Amino acid sequence: MEWLNILAGFGVGAMVGMTGVGGGALMTPILVLLFGVAPVAAVGTDLWFAAITKMAGGVVHHGHGSVDWEVLRRLCLGSLPTSVITLVWLHLSDVGQVKQGFILQALGAVLLLTALAMVFRKRTHAIGHALRMTAPQAFKRAQPALTVVAGAILGFLVTLTSVGAGALGAVMLLYLYPLRMTPARLVGTDIVHAVPLTLVAGAGHMFMGNVDLSLLGYLLIGSIPGVLLASMLGKRVPENLLRGAIAAVLVAVGVKLVLT
Repeated sequence: MEWLNILAGFGVGAMVGMTGVGGGALMTPILVLLFGVAPVAAVGTDLWFAAITKMAGGVVHHGHGSVDWEVLRRLCLGSLPTSVITLVWLHLSDVGQVKQGFILQALGAVLLLTALAMVFRKRTHAIGHALRMTAPQAFKRAQPALTVVAGAILGFLVTLTSVGAGALGAVMLLYLYPLRMTPARLVGTDIVHAVPLTLVAGAGHMFMGNVDLSLLGYLLIGSIPGVLLASMLGKRVPENLLRGAIAAVLVAVGVKLVLT
């Protein structure tokens, strides 16, 4: 079983390094459906998995100068406080411990939303680009507040399900910053934003006892080499094909979880 955990970590780490997408969206369903991990433990463990894995990938992207720190600060202004509020709600309502089915259905719904975001990524970018070109001043004035709102949405979704920081975050950034976000900057900013968010959310889940440290260790043994290798070689991979395959898997898994 340990080598399967290591292999799963390597595969998901490679996906994160190449596309900035696929951390929670793939790892949490793998832990729940294939390894039989309880949903709340899968979410908590995956948050720490994502934090450490993306920290390694973020170092590489920072070294390449592909992180937009101004946009990152705006996202964190929304995501980090919302993550804390969501953690308090989970703790006080005991949702994670009492309603495992709720966590599964929420995870399934976010997976379907993530798949849609991946499929309509270019269309969303085109809409944002058109608005940016036709009303540039109004669009730029709205960017800071809308980025904070986008961060708040991500903070809630990631803390509840461990999913959303990658694909959903990328689509939001492409819409809000259609000219500013080059492919490299998009992936780098998206990955680095996930680090503080998953650390905050992961710390809360660890406090609630929702982290399997042994499982986390095996996943990281595979994921850190995977994300480092893929971050350096990702441009050689046909990303559109890869995203399409991930989206198809997410739809199938999302439907299964929602109907559970």
